[in-house]
Amino acid sequence: MTNVGRKFPNIAVNAMNEMGDTFKLNVLKKAVKEKKKVLLFWYPKDFTFVCPTELHAFQEALGEFEKRNTIVIGASCDTPEVHFAWLNLSKDNGGIEGVTYDIIADSNRNLANALGILDTTDGEYDEETDTYLIDGDNVSYRATYLIDEDGRVFHESVNDMPLGRNVKEYLRMIDAFTHVQKHGEVCPANWEEGKEAMNANRDGVANYLKSH
Repeated sequence: MTNVGRKFPNIAVNAMNEMGDTFKLNVLKKAVKEKKKVLLFWYPKDFTFVCPTELHAFQEALGEFEKRNTIVIGASCDTPEVHFAWLNLSKDNGGIEGVTYDIIADSNRNLANALGILDTTDGEYDEETDTYLIDGDNVSYRATYLIDEDGRVFHESVNDMPLGRNVKEYLRMIDAFTHVQKHGEVCPANWEEGKEAMNANRDGVANYLKSH
């Protein structure tokens, strides 16, 4: 079931900051309290391959997200201790040293389960327990959520494990949603900041298509 249009789950989970401090983080309450948008991106595992490229890519774009009143938060099902070790491993050794945004450590998988993003592919049927044994790794897919200032999800996407994200696309989505918030217009296909939007009616789409 999609989470778009719904409030983000009201669940507090462990998280770690750049200093190595562990604390409870509730994404919904953080968005509402600070009146900011949130980009929450999940990745499968620390100390893997595609994952550090994404964490560094979001870090490099952190200033652009801040300009858009948006908080960036990473998340996986690793423990805080594993996050801390990875944060202290240099970039040229495959680590994420230099990442400054908070990273959720959903090791009990409460939030990932609520979002339905775990790789829990059914495996062999066990007659004794009348269940299917989990064949997947029970880690999260590359799921991404954009959440507005009221805690409502306005975008979600889920990638399979080998597929890295395009950070620029999330900046574009935030720009588009902010345009809708400010102007009440809708954003057509391939819209970017500074391009023409349109009114959400028959004349609006007709006029837009005539000029494009």
